[in-house]
Amino acid sequence: MKFTVDPGAIEQESMAIIEKNVPSLALLPAREQSIVKRIIHTTGDFNIAPLVKIHPQAVERGLAAIHRGCTIFTDVNMVLAGLNNKKLTEFGVQAICRIADPSVAAEATRTGQTRAMVTMRQAGALQGDIVVIGNAPTALFTLCAMIEQGEADPALVIGTPVGFVGASESKELLVSLNKVPYITVQGTRGGSTIAASIVNALLYM
Repeated sequence: MKFTVDPGAIEQESMAIIEKNVPSLALLPAREQSIVKRIIHTTGDFNIAPLVKIHPQAVERGLAAIHRGCTIFTDVNMVLAGLNNKKLTEFGVQAICRIADPSVAAEATRTGQTRAMVTMRQAGALQGDIVVIGNAPTALFTLCAMIEQGEADPALVIGTPVGFVGASESKELLVSLNKVPYITVQGTRGGSTIAASIVNALLYM
């Protein structure tokens, strides 16, 4: 069996297949197309395209934050592991995940919160930064509360927590706030790989 081994050719062919099978992508602005194609490429699922919801200012605000050398806060290390380190370094962007910090674990035990909730609270005002939540609905619920209460003002929230308990609801809450630009995937689908793919799509721009 013959198969393609050139990474560039594989990606180019993959994107062509995506465009052929999801013609509705042509209706989106070019940069939003890039994000949705990355998500489809990551999941291998054409049907996820209509579930992707992108705030009108999301791309602009995200790119501006990256060019400023913002900090990217992630809820879990799996998101962190999926980010393109070469691009992060190129733009002077620091990516952080504190889920495994002993102080986070201690605070979670003391308060009865999840560690993901504690990491959001400990992140501070997040002024002009990008928050990427790919796993924990409790992190997104907490961040939404911080935004609503004026305690946090990130440049962009990428919220794609996955699962059957709270994931869909947390993303609905993010969209309903309409106080910060967001990129999300509606419903129960999501995950760390999708969250990382969205960040990388922005970095590649």
